[in-house]
Amino acid sequence: MKERVTRRSLLGGAGAAGLIGAFPAAAQSARADEGSFQGKVVLITGATSGIGEATAKAFAAQGAKVGFCGRREQLGREVERQIRRAGGQARYIKADVRVPAQVKAFVDEVARHFGGLDIAFNNAGVSATADPHELTVEQWDDVNDTNARGVFLSIKYEVPHMLSKGGVIICTSSGAAERARPNGAAYTASKRAVQGIVKAAALAYGTRGIRVNAILPGTTDTPFIRVPGLSDEEWEKFKKAYGPLNIDGLERVAEPEEIAGAVLALASPEFGYMTGTSVPVDGGATAGRKMVLPPGTPRS
Repeated sequence: MKERVTRRSLLGGAGAAGLIGAFPAAAQSARADEGSFQGKVVLITGATSGIGEATAKAFAAQGAKVGFCGRREQLGREVERQIRRAGGQARYIKADVRVPAQVKAFVDEVARHFGGLDIAFNNAGVSATADPHELTVEQWDDVNDTNARGVFLSIKYEVPHMLSKGGVIICTSSGAAERARPNGAAYTASKRAVQGIVKAAALAYGTRGIRVNAILPGTTDTPFIRVPGLSDEEWEKFKKAYGPLNIDGLERVAEPEEIAGAVLALASPEFGYMTGTSVPVDGGATAGRKMVLPPGTPRS
């Protein structure tokens, strides 16, 4: 996928303006007040690719200081280099959200390095696809420990850095929380759990100036959802077939920069009265009636 990688990673010039130019979808949501996150400290889990990577770059392009984690160190270092080359501020720290000590160390180091914490985007997630009777206990634990327990741990260690001055926490749930598949029990359960955690945290910290919300992304063109073994040409054909069959509104798969734009919007003061809410960003998928797959799609 050389063309796609090049289009999304070339920064188009020096400074934040170059980074904005490289990610037009995110820029459309944030350009109205360029630099609106100037000086804010933003923490992101799971930002070595996909939605997390796009969001880290979008925040950095708006002047934020971005600390992010992920398990894939080589990818994390490359995202860090790209942001810095564009004139942004970023620091990658390898951490696994399933491990409490690593989550705490990551959060504390971001706050120490950048001088506080204003916004957190708890995005790290994995999936496993199998019908319930074929799903292994290890798969169930891995998905729920990453997606749900990882969000709990992140909030647990983020909140102490926000109690004195407030902040914003956004967590990645999924459209799958509302529309399950037969082979998606672990993933759907974990993403429904995220919504419950968000509601409880919003009630716990609302009077302390901390807003907590979730986004429910629809199917997004990231490595997370790409069918293994397909060539670039086959993948493009798959997406064209998938959209009309599964996404009744816009009839297309989302770009990660579009989801990033929604995260930036929810983190902004314009949404200062929103908390405890899960916001679908799915192109109208949950407004539709059915989900099917193009012929020949593997079930797992």
